[in-house]
Amino acid sequence: MAETMVDDVQQRRGTWVWSVCVLLLLASTINYMDRLTLSSVAPRIKSDFQLDRDERGNQRYGTVETAFGLAFAVGALFWGNIADRVNIRWLYPLVLLAWSTMGFFTGVVETYTGLLLCRFFLGFFEAGHWPCALKTTQRLLPPHRRGLGNSVLQSGTAIGAILTPQIIKWMVTPESGSWRPAFQAIGLIGAGWVVMWLCTVRGRELAPKVAISLREMNADGETPSDEEALLSRSEGATESFWSVIFHRRFVTLFCVVILINTAYHFYRVWLTLFLMKGREYSEPVALDVLSWFYIVNDVGCITAGFATTWLHRRGLSVHASRLWVFGACSLLTASSLSLPFLPTGSQLIAALMVLSLGSLGLFPCYYSFSQDLTTAHQGKVTGLLGFFAWAVTSPLHPMFGRFIDQTGRHDWGLALAGLLPLVALCVLIVGWGRDSHPRPACA
Repeated sequence: MAETMVDDVQQRRGTWVWSVCVLLLLASTINYMDRLTLSSVAPRIKSDFQLDRDERGNQRYGTVETAFGLAFAVGALFWGNIADRVNIRWLYPLVLLAWSTMGFFTGVVETYTGLLLCRFFLGFFEAGHWPCALKTTQRLLPPHRRGLGNSVLQSGTAIGAILTPQIIKWMVTPESGSWRPAFQAIGLIGAGWVVMWLCTVRGRELAPKVAISLREMNADGETPSDEEALLSRSEGATESFWSVIFHRRFVTLFCVVILINTAYHFYRVWLTLFLMKGREYSEPVALDVLSWFYIVNDVGCITAGFATTWLHRRGLSVHASRLWVFGACSLLTASSLSLPFLPTGSQLIAALMVLSLGSLGLFPCYYSFSQDLTTAHQGKVTGLLGFFAWAVTSPLHPMFGRFIDQTGRHDWGLALAGLLPLVALCVLIVGWGRDSHPRPACA
């Protein structure tokens, strides 16, 4: 019976696999549209909820982001554990509808407490996206193609971030509260995705399996290597969850995910306020800059995925190709150090675009490294790493908000955040150890 299931999946490889990856991209797009709507209208939120009249207004706005982040941390643990146990076909649409509902209700609440609760539950349900998505790409793609597949998945976050400011710009008016319909409209988009997902993924194609055969692991129909054979351990193998999380590579990724998440989410949360309050750009101009920032983000993310595949084909191992791409992205992100010294104008925008090119490309590499840790416990590993990342980084936002309240400076925090991926690169080089995958024969 297990072999019949594998044969059925093998017959639908190729076009079907990449159509599922496109759905993952769309899910990431919806995820970030629901998430970024708040930061895109942050000045209006602060005004309508009277945070501008509070001397701790930026700190209280940071607390809203902390509520989201801590809930995301708890949700990552919860949904990551469930993702290893149930059929992703049903779990994925459930969490997507739930977070879309919370996004919709954010446009309805009238009090600061209501806003906090909506963002808390939005974070809790949005956390289910990553265990479901990474479990899917791990199941459908072999190791040397996961970098590209994960870049397609991750690029959806940039697409969502590109679209959201333009939707806001189109829908809002100078009137108070005109930002609310944008939350509601974006919240309704999830229903259409659920229909497409259920029509594309059927039966037990993403259900937990008793065994994962070599035929299933090698999606290209190529002869699997010894390393790929090693990765095809069954769900019921002797490998324990505890042996995975106490391995030095898990500890390495624990440090890496905290560092790159801190860098990326500082820009997600504070960039609009930096442009409008720190550098006095008008709202339409700031929203346009925000869209361009995420357009370049997306270009960098997709380029990172293709680059890992290209380097592998040129003779580098899978591990080495990921490491080179991660290093290049880290160097680009470190250009943030120039922000405090640049005046408002084209040079500042250029510096933001350069760091944007690298900041999202880090994540497909990180996800691919995490997928090498385990097959049986991928959901739990994703959830646990996500928990640590959000639990550590989320409390930093009120602290940064208090720093802004006291100094009026946004730029130094953003500048220093961009250096963190270089630290993550050093941790990867020292902590990961020998290559996990063999070098290919050069074409």
